[in-house]
Amino acid sequence: METITIKVGPKTFTLDKTKAEAALAAKQVINGRDTMFFNILPLKYQWAYDLYKTMKANHWEPEDIPMGKDREQWVDTSGSITEIDRWIIKMAIGYFSAAEGIVGDNIIHVVRELVTASELKLVLGRHAHEENIHADSLVYMISSLQVNPHECEAMFADIKTIDKKAAFVVNNSRGLRRDVDLTKTENKQALAKNIFLFGQCMEGTQFYGLFGMVLSLARQNKFAGIGQMFRYTLRDESNHIDLFRQLLLALVEENPDVWTPAFKEELRQLMAEAVSLEKEFIRDCLPANAIGLSAKEFEQYIDYIADRRLRNCGLEPLLAAAPANPFPWLSEMMDLKKEQNFFEGRVTEYKKSSSLEVASDDEL
Repeated sequence: METITIKVGPKTFTLDKTKAEAALAAKQVINGRDTMFFNILPLKYQWAYDLYKTMKANHWEPEDIPMGKDREQWVDTSGSITEIDRWIIKMAIGYFSAAEGIVGDNIIHVVRELVTASELKLVLGRHAHEENIHADSLVYMISSLQVNPHECEAMFADIKTIDKKAAFVVNNSRGLRRDVDLTKTENKQALAKNIFLFGQCMEGTQFYGLFGMVLSLARQNKFAGIGQMFRYTLRDESNHIDLFRQLLLALVEENPDVWTPAFKEELRQLMAEAVSLEKEFIRDCLPANAIGLSAKEFEQYIDYIADRRLRNCGLEPLLAAAPANPFPWLSEMMDLKKEQNFFEGRVTEYKKSSSLEVASDDEL
C-alpha cells in the first residue's frame, strides 16, 4: 500500500494513495464506482467538466431580451407580417413548449440516473437547467405576444406531425425508466440508443427545421426578439449535442460490446426515421412557400444536418453524396460576437468572455 503522510501541527494524517488511484480507475460512464457521495474529484472525464464550465458561462435570461417590437409586429395589420410568418412562430411555440420539457425529463429521469461518474452528472444537471431556461423563454414569448397558451397546448396535442415527433422519442425512452441491469449488452445498447436519439436525432436534427425558419424571419427583421432567443437557444443546443455525442463515444469506448455492425445500422435507421418525421413536420410549418422560405430547402437542410450528426458519431451517412448546406448564412447568424447589446453588457458585468464562444459551421 502506497501512502501519503501529512503533518499539521501536532497531528499526523496518513492518506492511502493506492485507494485514491483505485477510486479514479473505478470511475465509469456506467457500472462505475458506487458511492453515496458526489465525488467530482479526481476528474476522469475532463471534457465533461470543461463543457460544464462553458455552458455555465453562456447563461442567459429570457427577460433580458426586449420584445416590444415583436408585439407590435404580431398585431400589425399592414401586411408586412404574413399569416405564414405568424404560423411559423405559433408552430415554434407549440412544439418547443413541450419538447424542451421532454428533453429535460429524459436527462433527469433516464440518463443522469444511469451514468455513475459525478462529473457526468454535473454537466447533465446543467443541461437540464438549460432546458428549463428554454421552456421559460417560451412562456415569455407567449406572454409578450399575448398568445392564448391553450392554443399552444392544443397544437402540441392535435397537430399530427408534432404528435408523431413527440411519440418517436418518448416511446424509445420508456423502457429505461426502471431498474436496468447495465451489465447486459442489450441494456447498454438501449441506453446508447437513448443518448443518440435525444442528442443527435431530436436536439441535433429535429429541432433544426424550426430553428432555421425562425432565424430566417429574424434575418428579414421579423420578430427579432424571438430570433435572438432562438440564437441563444441554438448556441446552447450545440453544447447539448456535443455533450451527448461525447457521452455516447465514451460509453462505447468503455463497452465495445455495444458497437456491433447491427447496432450501428439500427442507429442509422433511427436517424432515417427522425429525418422522415422532420420533413413531414417542415411541410406543416410551411404549407406554402414565403419570401426566403422554401420547404424543399429546409428538407435539404435536414439532410445536411443528419449527415453531420452521423459522421460525427462515427456512423455512415444516409446519403451517398454529402448534401450541401442551403443556408450558409446561418453560421453568420450564430456569430454572437457581433451582438451589440445584451451579451456586451453581460460580458462586461461578469467578465465571462467565453460566453461569446459559439459553434463552428461544422457543429451547426
